[in-house]
Amino acid sequence: MAIAGITEIAPMDYVTIDFEASCLPRHGRSFPIEVGIADAKGARSWLIRPLTDWRAWDWTREALDLHGISPEQLEQEGMPADRVFAELDRAVGGRRLVADSGIDGYWWDMLAKAAGRESARPIEHVSAILDALAVTSEDIFAAQRHADRLCPARHRAANDALWLWTVLAKLEPRAGELPHPAYLPSLPNYEPRSMVLQNR
Repeated sequence: MAIAGITEIAPMDYVTIDFEASCLPRHGRSFPIEVGIADAKGARSWLIRPLTDWRAWDWTREALDLHGISPEQLEQEGMPADRVFAELDRAVGGRRLVADSGIDGYWWDMLAKAAGRESARPIEHVSAILDALAVTSEDIFAAQRHADRLCPARHRAANDALWLWTVLAKLEPRAGELPHPAYLPSLPNYEPRSMVLQNR
């Protein structure tokens, strides 16, 4: 899915990533059900077929109402975790991964382990980019409004990843060159965000 204006921006060396899940970890035993990424070319996503062990875990009505993905849809359309991880890894290549929530790091590690990987490359937190750019709150609010206009659909993994990419691309085409990334810890109850950036 391409968004007008994104391809006109100089390529950045990172990919934004977002997960949807069966519920938030604070609401029960949570597992990833969809992962999406975005870059200058647009966005794509994968539905993740649950592992046998995951099928007994929690799935809240709140989560279903938010993303609209049902257990039945996952069984019919979801892909095995190892295939999702392999395709995602190829799509990302050597670029960095950036997210706006620590919970994404938790589900990323869970997906990697489900795919038989002992570890996965770290996800960086968007606040490191915003802090290094030294952008003002007004700049960030303007970038969010810009992203809201271009990416009105939300709460699916590709849509949310594209929204974050659009925010960062609006703020600074050179953001991907910045050093000193802040890696996301893999803690289910850890939810850091920028002081200003609020991904709705």
